[in-house]
Amino acid sequence: MLRDAGVTRRAALVLGVLVVGSGAAGLRAGAARARPVSAARYRGYSPEDWARPYAKFMADRTLPATPSVAAAYAGPPTPAHEIPEVSTLQTELAATGSSPIETGYGRATSGKVWVAVHTEMPGVTAAMWDWWFGWHSAESARYKLWHPDAHLYAGLAVDNTAEPIPDRAKYIGNASYVDEYIGPKLQQLRIAFQNPLAHGFEVPDDHTTILARVGSAVAPLDVGWLAHQVRPIAGGCEMRSRFYLGMWGLRLPDIRNAVAAVERGPSLDPRDIATDMDSARELLLHCGQEMHHLAQFLPALYHEFDGQAPL
Repeated sequence: MLRDAGVTRRAALVLGVLVVGSGAAGLRAGAARARPVSAARYRGYSPEDWARPYAKFMADRTLPATPSVAAAYAGPPTPAHEIPEVSTLQTELAATGSSPIETGYGRATSGKVWVAVHTEMPGVTAAMWDWWFGWHSAESARYKLWHPDAHLYAGLAVDNTAEPIPDRAKYIGNASYVDEYIGPKLQQLRIAFQNPLAHGFEVPDDHTTILARVGSAVAPLDVGWLAHQVRPIAGGCEMRSRFYLGMWGLRLPDIRNAVAAVERGPSLDPRDIATDMDSARELLLHCGQEMHHLAQFLPALYHEFDGQAPL
């Protein structure tokens, strides 16, 4: 069961500001020493990035979203009575079957903001996505492969990319910190990956489900959940993405990464994690673009770099 902690956004934001503010002075110098040179946030690719062995996969612009995503983005929100509640997510993302609406955005009857995106991916497998989530957050340049227009920074709570462990073990239980644009808004997010089996999802051997709690990288505040189900279809796979926002919750503070996020750019702004219809609509487009874009070269990237130490 996916839950929120029953706190208001205002209360959590106030607490986050107090926590970060009280710890920033003492940890600022230590955090700066601990962060690698690549911790800076920047647009595009640096000269050092272009020298990386995966540079041939870099692009100046993100590919457009698929027609179904573009149509949903141009259209109105899905009526509340047609939106499944988060309590049904494990059933909706079952191993078989489909939902009446696979791509759309809106607000459910419960008030939770909902986004759904469907992406077909010829030549892609679920194993490739497990590898990607265990590999891409170690370097900002890797993260930018996914959405070169909007992605600016990525870092990990723990870098497991070189460990001789299964791909899922590299990201499940770990957290990534990302700076990215969702539409016109720059957001600094913490994405904490969960074990879908522990939350009641069915994940057959040739499927994967990427499940994460999403929140602020600055305040100890979670804002929602994301789930990407990847399952095989003829000639490749399909990804069924779901986001539920407005599920507020507090977590233990991470002062070091919060200070680092503030030093990368703007300090905490409640509008950065807004959960209105404009934000939902932009999230639909962002997800549709990045999933379609990466799918075009993920098989080649995977076959070239799977199993190698970070380069």
